[in-house]
Amino acid sequence: MIRIAISSEDDRGLDSVVSPHFGRCPYFVLVDVEGRDVQAVNAVQNPFYGQHQPGQVPAFIHSQNANVMLSGGMGGRAIQSFQQLGIETATGAFGTVQMSLERYLGGELVGAEACATSKAHYDDGEYEQDETGRLREEADMLKQQLDEIEARLKKMNDADGK
Repeated sequence: MIRIAISSEDDRGLDSVVSPHFGRCPYFVLVDVEGRDVQAVNAVQNPFYGQHQPGQVPAFIHSQNANVMLSGGMGGRAIQSFQQLGIETATGAFGTVQMSLERYLGGELVGAEACATSKAHYDDGEYEQDETGRLREEADMLKQQLDEIEARLKKMNDADGK
């Protein structure tokens, strides 16, 4: 059995909306999976939601016995912290927790790459401190996710000859 943590905007379990940034999400949905079968689902509050220091959130996820962390995006330091803790990471999650979980279990959601905004934070050591900055970062991530979805739709349409 593996435990998968997914960053989320709310505490509705599999119906929760995936948060575009793991460190500033209000909740994490923890899903215990055996093969492809969901065994248990539990939402926990992010104790570092308002503000966090590098390494705090990965350590919290580790304390929840997670083997995998899925999120819309995360910074380079977080990816390194998760690697050091032996936790697999995947970025690019979007939609509902259920949808992202299915994408991960189906092999479509793999690998982690630091998001562009987080790369800037990593380089200058700064994190968005106010709600406006966090919302701008989330909007940028959502635009990127929308571009990816549109590209996938175009590919599908091209394959169908439309």
